[in-house]
Amino acid sequence: MTKLRFNLEDIEAAMADMSGFCVECGAEREGCEPDARNYRCEVCGADAVFGAEELILMGRVDVGPGRKAS
Repeated sequence: MTKLRFNLEDIEAAMADMSGFCVECGAEREGCEPDARNYRCEVCGADAVFGAEELILMGRVDVGPGRKAS
């Protein structure tokens, strides 16, 4: 199974909004701490929502062409 990846722009917006993403279905969830792990997804029901910063640490963020990870 292919792991979902997220683009840096979406992660930066989620960091500003205190949101996270489900690694199973890709849905965004509001009200996530930066280090959130395994929160319940309101869309698919999986305990697979992670905070934006946590997704960076997990290596699930694509930086994109011409940009370097900090």
